[in-house]
Amino acid sequence: MLLVGLALSFPGLAAAQDYPKKQISLIIPYAAGGSTDVLARALAKLSAKHFPVQVLVVNQAGGAGIPGRVAVVNAKPDGYTLLFGYGSGEDLVTPHTMKIPYHQFKDLVPVCQISIVSLVLSVPSAHPAKTLREFADWAKKQNRQITGAVSTRGASVDITMQAIMKVAEVKAETIPFRGGAEAVTAVLGGHTDFAGNTPSEVLPHVKAGRLRILAVCLRERDPIIPDVPTFMEQGFDVFTMGAIRGIGAPKGTPESVVSYLEANFKKVTEDPEFHATAKEIYHPVMYRDRKAFLKNMTDGFEMYGQLIEKLGLKEQK
Repeated sequence: MLLVGLALSFPGLAAAQDYPKKQISLIIPYAAGGSTDVLARALAKLSAKHFPVQVLVVNQAGGAGIPGRVAVVNAKPDGYTLLFGYGSGEDLVTPHTMKIPYHQFKDLVPVCQISIVSLVLSVPSAHPAKTLREFADWAKKQNRQITGAVSTRGASVDITMQAIMKVAEVKAETIPFRGGAEAVTAVLGGHTDFAGNTPSEVLPHVKAGRLRILAVCLRERDPIIPDVPTFMEQGFDVFTMGAIRGIGAPKGTPESVVSYLEANFKKVTEDPEFHATAKEIYHPVMYRDRKAFLKNMTDGFEMYGQLIEKLGLKEQK
């Protein structure tokens, strides 16, 4: 009777006792095959060892990553519908360039951060340029505006590619797709001159001799691809914090449920099997609890805002 009374007095306690009772859906706002999707599937697979229910990946691609986020924002805040990829460009970059139908920090609750990946510029292996400087020189000699494939419009990869082209004084248009995998397919098919992606999306093609990575956009080199120099090393003053891969829940999700998710996903990220899988798919495991995760996102939001303002990259609404 005492426990029943406590549960009635504190709804969060009741939620903790009842949760989870059914499958948990991770909404991926991009097409299958991209870096976010691949990491989410690895996390969901290993979650079977640490959750009493199934964790299922659901792709909801299109609309520059916004509709999938809106679906989570509008979902019942009970912990069964989560956003995977929270902290990506649509949360840290897009709000600076266009109006979005929700507030990325007020309508979503941070659960935890899983990883951060770098952003790279790649070209087909047959391309004459071996360095970013050579690519810029090549682009300036073309009698046309060159094109680059990116995962989504106005997100971190897109803004980063726009930034490097502006600093390099190259006329280029970025072409958005439904995810990183489709952007890679475009450059492989010769439909664009270059692509902006994460390492996990292009490294299999690099190893197969189909693509070449020219540069990575971080302050320092990416340990996953230590032989690839940064934009700054090659004389171009552009860097970003990379693309954050985190988990978010709808506003109003009970504190006890968020704590449960935070703790159990931490167990997954500490699992040696998950570390082995993450290494295979070129994702560094960089778990942060919700407090540190939120700070990382707000810091990134400010950094991207400064970059966009400095280079005049605000998109027409």
